[in-house]
This record gives sequence, structure tokens and C-alpha cells, in this order.
Amino acid sequence: MPEQQTMSRPIPAPMVSVETKPFWDAAREGRFLIGRCQDCGKAYWYPRKMCPHCLSANTVLEESPGEGVIYTYSVMHRSPTGPYAVGYVTLDEGPAVLTNFVDVAPDGLSIGLRVKVKFQPTEGGPPVPVFAPMPRG
Repeated sequence: MPEQQTMSRPIPAPMVSVETKPFWDAAREGRFLIGRCQDCGKAYWYPRKMCPHCLSANTVLEESPGEGVIYTYSVMHRSPTGPYAVGYVTLDEGPAVLTNFVDVAPDGLSIGLRVKVKFQPTEGGPPVPVFAPMPRG
């Protein structure tokens, strides 16, 4: 059976706002940030000023190793660029991140697979976080 090609696809540039600019600036440096509420202590994703858990504005962005497990995914086979997969990763800190999966063939994905963030260039904007399988061992 022939070896399957790994998935990737062009990603449009994200919208950068005043609120999200610190996240995208860190992404340009290869750093992955998540939000953390200083009042309730919970981590959250997508970075924003207001805590989605308790609505406090007492929040910070903190660096994350960007490691977690695949919670769910879907492979899109009908695409002009070839198959690609999107899904949710549950970060070790707790939040779930909607993302694209890269550096893996479609049949190499599985729920519970350990993955790590990497940054993929976009069409004219900052790089976006995507996730790839972590090396086993």
C-alpha cells in the first residue's frame, strides 16, 4: 500500500485586533499564549481580556508549552489542496483549542493522541497555531 501524504493546507491570515495583538506578536516569536484569570484561576482559550468563566477583566496571557491530546477531529477529503483535518485539542492546562492538524497522514490521527503546537505561516499575516503529533518514546 502506498504511503499516505501528510496533511497541510494554506490558511488565511487571522484578523488582528487591539485585544489579540499581544497573542499574535508572541506567535511571530514562536510562543504560544493562553489566557488565565487572576480572580478564578482558570485558563482559557481564545485569548481575550474578559474571562469567559467568571467575566472578570483581571486576566493575563501566559506562555504555554502547547501540549495536549486530541479530543475530536474530522478529516476533509474533498479539498483542492488534498485532505486536511480540523478538530479540538484539550491542552494540558485544560482549555480546548479548535485547530488544524499537520505533519500527519489522515489515518495517523486518533482521539487521545498527544500533540504539540507549532506555527504555520499564513497568507500575509501572523503565523497561526496548528498541532502535530508528538514523537513517541
